[in-house]
Amino acid sequence: MSTGRLSIDRERCIGAGMCAMTAPEVFDQDPGDGLVLLLDAEPPAAHRTAARMAAGR
Repeated sequence: MSTGRLSIDRERCIGAGMCAMTAPEVFDQDPGDGLVLLLDAEPPAAHRTAARMAAGR
């Protein structure tokens, strides 16, 4: 994640909210369908570890 941009795959999202809870500065949940929303495709270094954890990487 240090050199690339983040992207999301809403087709694979199950709407559990783990991404938003793990890295709320980077991810949110759509209030309409509960699926993931990407807030910051290039998070600062301070948020990269949480974003990596949220992505399961």
